[in-house]
Amino acid sequence: MKKLFVLAVVLMFGVTTSYAADFAPTLLKLSADPIVQYSFDGSELSIPVQVSGTPAGIIFSVFTKDQSANIPDTINGFLGWHHVNKVDTCLYYSTLKSVNAGANTIKWDGKDQDGGVIPAGEYTYYLWAFDNQGAKQRMTDFLMMTYRIFNFQELDESGLPMSNPIFYSKTQKWTVGNDPMDSTLLEGCTLTLATDWASGDNACLEKTDFSSFYVGVKNKTAGSAGIQKFNWVPGGVAEVVSDWGDGGYSELFSTLTDSHMPVVVSDNNYLFTVDMNYHEVIEANGELYIYDLDGSIVDLVDLTGWWCSLADLDAGAQMCGGPDSHDIRNSMVFLNCHCSCINQMVDPYRYLDSGDSEDLFVWTNRNGDYVLDHNFEDTAALPWVCMDYNVGPYKYNISADDNLFSLVTAYDVGSVSFGLYAPDGSGIGYLSYAGETAGYKRSSLYIDSDTPFDGLYCDNMQTGGTHYEWVLEDADFGMFFIGHDSISGIITSGVGVEEAAPAAFAVDQNAPNPFNPTTTISFSLADAGNVSIEVYNVAGQKVDTLTDGFMDAGSHSVVWNASDFSAGVYFYTVKSGGFSRTMKMTLLK
Repeated sequence: MKKLFVLAVVLMFGVTTSYAADFAPTLLKLSADPIVQYSFDGSELSIPVQVSGTPAGIIFSVFTKDQSANIPDTINGFLGWHHVNKVDTCLYYSTLKSVNAGANTIKWDGKDQDGGVIPAGEYTYYLWAFDNQGAKQRMTDFLMMTYRIFNFQELDESGLPMSNPIFYSKTQKWTVGNDPMDSTLLEGCTLTLATDWASGDNACLEKTDFSSFYVGVKNKTAGSAGIQKFNWVPGGVAEVVSDWGDGGYSELFSTLTDSHMPVVVSDNNYLFTVDMNYHEVIEANGELYIYDLDGSIVDLVDLTGWWCSLADLDAGAQMCGGPDSHDIRNSMVFLNCHCSCINQMVDPYRYLDSGDSEDLFVWTNRNGDYVLDHNFEDTAALPWVCMDYNVGPYKYNISADDNLFSLVTAYDVGSVSFGLYAPDGSGIGYLSYAGETAGYKRSSLYIDSDTPFDGLYCDNMQTGGTHYEWVLEDADFGMFFIGHDSISGIITSGVGVEEAAPAAFAVDQNAPNPFNPTTTISFSLADAGNVSIEVYNVAGQKVDTLTDGFMDAGSHSVVWNASDFSAGVYFYTVKSGGFSRTMKMTLLK
């Protein structure tokens, strides 16, 4: 069983509060060799790492590489805390190493988390870092994260990284980079709903037209819920998009609760929401809804096996623990709720490709690893009960970076800021921003799309006190920047790895990426068979077929010449036999 550890930081700095110009943060950036040779002989491996911009706390981790197809649906660990399903898994992660900007070295002895020797081969390594020493830098002074109601729009309407991302809710927009203290730059819009209808404050911009947005809505009288689409009217009242769905409403679904509103996220191919059945619900019920962009339900997947527990209800807690918030990154959807010990990453595309609901679930982290667990203390009234919203850690949001490291805001577990998960859901631990207290917290969010503002953004509500003694008037309004970066590379023994027949179907990220006008797509086949490679635009329309024919087992590559295509984000899907993999690429012009 892992021991609980809190990677806390000495209170060294306050919050930066004085501004007289536009917001222009100093970014944290990491660089290291993309391919590292190692003999796996028990010697110490040293990886030179260059840190620029700010100091950093770095976590080093080692994963299997291209083995996801060989990793079965598995539940393991104390109390079955870790579920993985066809995802490369974490073999080792380090404790936090605090370093200054400049040249640094990460060392590893070639052993896994349990001290066993990792055999020679090829592995993926990650370096994940954040500024754990510098002060929070104010991004804006005017937005209060009383709930997890704001999102970042990081890509522009053509799918390219934005020079100035948008921070927004259903009624407010803020351009990142504005003078944090200039209230005239805050753009507002009022939302009026029909009789008996209500909505949460969360919104989701239409990805190819930022003048439109979606909100989750609920009719408490009818017991139904869904999505409504509006046009944004600066300084005015939002207009219902009446020709979308059925009079502006999506296809509706029934709901068992009237107190919680659906949250909507989108990757511009689909809209995703959950039915928010928790707290007062005593019936095991919960679904993830996948909507087409026209407002019709494409499919729904039952979540109750993970998010509901009769045993927890009988123990004195709740039947259902959510989910009630989610995030999306690289087409993966991340699920979270303060009412449960569970966090989860799901892959809707893998499910839609196979039709097997089990393929939706990539990883699940729940009670047993002491990271974001409920009722783990020896003094807990309901030992190890998961579906309990009356205990900490209170975790009101989940957010993932481009390498799929996800963090969950946490408080009521000491002077910590968030819990961190590896890309396979391994609980790395609790981490703290400089100067953090045990006070109230609502949100930590990533921007990680190669914008000039990439980093972590958090509230500073801790200044209002702890959960049960929090005072609004004492709280520091606004959102704040903290440096962050993560990179990946390969550790290899170099012994026949390139030449060996692949053990599994695998697709590499295209290179170069971004590109203009050509890029190479490389992939490996464990077995001979027919292979198709198709390219799609951000609207999900197929725009090109690169190959469709028989190939032998082994490594292959194809080149896409995009001279005749416009700049933007595209997706390529490689299919062979029962395997399929979709990756994102960016064409520049």
